[in-house]
Amino acid sequence: MPNNMESMQERFQKELDIFNTIQKDIQKCLQTREKLDAQLTENTLVKDEMALIEGGSSVFKLIGPVLVKQDIVEAKSNVQKRIDYITAELKRQEDTMTESEKKQESQKEKIQKIQHQFQQAQVKAAASQSS
Repeated sequence: MPNNMESMQERFQKELDIFNTIQKDIQKCLQTREKLDAQLTENTLVKDEMALIEGGSSVFKLIGPVLVKQDIVEAKSNVQKRIDYITAELKRQEDTMTESEKKQESQKEKIQKIQHQFQQAQVKAAASQSS
């Protein structure tokens, strides 16, 4: 019986390690999502500001330490492309989060099942020793 208990403990530890890895993945997704949200907000503000620009105004883009004049239509197009890209990345992160949360829930159920089996084995071991 002790050998069976040891294998259950090893199985429990293995499943717990998988659970912890999934939790770390969820944390990474959350951090990435926060960065993407900040970038989306920033780019949306830029788009809103660019909508206020009048026809004869100039737009400059910072490239390294230099400001380079940029065509306003091209600048608006670039900002919109960034917004589209960031929005797609946010969707991908949401999908990854949902999948990871499902895995986490499944792993949690496995761990609970092993704990229950371990407790039953302990009760059986205690009952056989007292007999």
